[in-house]
Amino acid sequence: MTSPSRPLGPYRDPHLGRGPEPYRSVEPGRGVEPGRGAESGRSAESGRSPDHSRHPGESRDLRRLGLIVNPVAGLGGPAGLKGSDGTATQELARARGAEPHASERAARMLGTLAAALPDARILTAAGPMGADAVREAGLGADVVWTPRSRETGGDDTTAATEALVRAGAELVLFVGGDGTGRDVTAGLIDDVPILGVPAGVKMYSSCFAVGPEAAGWLAVRWLGGGLPTRTAEVLDIDEDALRAGHTEPKLHALARVPEWAGRTQARKAATPVSEAAAVTAAVRGMLTRLEPGVRYLLGPGGTVAELGRQLGLDLSPLGVDVVVDGELLARDASEAELFAHVGAGPSRAVVTVIGGQGFLIGRGNQQLSPRVLRSLAPDPLLVVATEQKLLDLAGRPLLVDTGDPELDVQLAGHVRVVTGPGSVAMYPVASPE
Repeated sequence: MTSPSRPLGPYRDPHLGRGPEPYRSVEPGRGVEPGRGAESGRSAESGRSPDHSRHPGESRDLRRLGLIVNPVAGLGGPAGLKGSDGTATQELARARGAEPHASERAARMLGTLAAALPDARILTAAGPMGADAVREAGLGADVVWTPRSRETGGDDTTAATEALVRAGAELVLFVGGDGTGRDVTAGLIDDVPILGVPAGVKMYSSCFAVGPEAAGWLAVRWLGGGLPTRTAEVLDIDEDALRAGHTEPKLHALARVPEWAGRTQARKAATPVSEAAAVTAAVRGMLTRLEPGVRYLLGPGGTVAELGRQLGLDLSPLGVDVVVDGELLARDASEAELFAHVGAGPSRAVVTVIGGQGFLIGRGNQQLSPRVLRSLAPDPLLVVATEQKLLDLAGRPLLVDTGDPELDVQLAGHVRVVTGPGSVAMYPVASPE
């Protein structure tokens, strides 16, 4: 693994704080202009921070929360594109019927925050990069950065992060995936903590909450001074390499993240070579459970890839494939293609456990959308994993993050996990709140 691109600075208690540094001169796509009133965050006459007493009931800590939304985060997931980086990928995703849902994920996080702290004001970027979602949640949006155009990219995320920190943000929330996290850390100053609201396609990093509501509660607790921080790895994978089946993530940075057991996501852990025999045995157990005439939606992951190998099929490295009676009907299918297939007959999804994190749905398999999952058989998920993967969770539940909170609750409870021939474990499943 490579060294981080930016070394982590010495830890400073975020509640000790420091005064915000001066803004740079204003121009589109840069910081705000001094003296523009409530949204500038600084007085033109004195250069001092504005009087926070004009916001009744607001504590100074609440004024120091920052938010950035990547408006196109996760767009490529339902389209089967393994990511959303680049204009060409985004255009292809839209052509395949995909729609962005980052704003919805932001709204769920902010709704949790607003319910607990209705007077909170959020330092943020203009429009779809944050302010729209903040105001929709009924919270105060103090805009400190405006992108050059409505079509934004990674450079905008980096510049907005720097503007938030310079304006005094002591925790930066970002809505996106690993790529957004990488861009956020590139704009950090010193050791300001960050927290990701998961909305991307690939989320290998350990800087995320397990879900939007969990991120909201983490922010509430952090603002109250009740949470420690830990060092988290910010990882990302080159999407072209990912589409070719190469899944080795690169370490881009280290960052401080608020820590709350069960609500902060762990880093994705690879299956060790020593577990290969256990994977083979688990897959043999799954093969005995496949029924004739049923369409199986085979999700990504090394364990399911072994299932394809034992069936003699050339499955996609990281996509979702459709198999019936040992025949490959669709390889690397999009969400729309999966929905069409499940409407043609009884169907179930075969998924595995993401090592270290425990996710079944919502990490790298967004093609299994809420409408696809609702169209499956009454017992929609077949789960295959080694016993060691379950043991490594240390009692933490498996997680489902479909993007539909009601469906998450429906899927919660217990699930049978096939661990070998004639071996099944009943394991708890929870929605990430």
